[in-house]
Amino acid sequence: MPKKQVPAYPVTAVVGSARSDSRRIQTRRSGIHGKGVFALQDLAEGETLIEYVGEVISWPEALRRHPHDPAQPNHTFYFHIDEAHVIDAKIGGNSSRWINHSCQPNCEADEAGGRVFIKALRNIVAGEELFYDYGLVIDARYTPKLLADYPCWCGAPLCRGTLLAPKARKKPARTSAVQAPKPGGLKN
Repeated sequence: MPKKQVPAYPVTAVVGSARSDSRRIQTRRSGIHGKGVFALQDLAEGETLIEYVGEVISWPEALRRHPHDPAQPNHTFYFHIDEAHVIDAKIGGNSSRWINHSCQPNCEADEAGGRVFIKALRNIVAGEELFYDYGLVIDARYTPKLLADYPCWCGAPLCRGTLLAPKARKKPARTSAVQAPKPGGLKN
């Protein structure tokens, strides 16, 4: 299967502006985890900040490549596009791969037509680190060990303690609207 490169907006571009030399975001050391991406100027709510780019590959290929780093097997630069495709930002990726997770993010990932764009959920002030909720989905039951394999370090007041998305709660079984007759309630 041929691999394709997803086109990117240059990190230094101002989307929708004639100016292309004004840097809006920058990758640097994060106090949360490893590297992070920070606003260099105020960013407006709803603004597209950067496209998550990299090599588009199949899920079987992603599994073959896993882990990128055997010392950190759960750290990847994969971004799920659909059931058949994933973006591997380790190959051809940009600064978007360094945006950290938060349980109370200031950005969101918006997938459209096989492309992923990071957009501001609210106004972001210069100097603020960018975050989105990774919402990782794993089909297995969430055991204490599995949760420990995907820890969250965001420190948000409502931190759920994991990068994993909350499991959808099953709705309780509905009882039938037909009730059994009370003793002596039926007459022949």
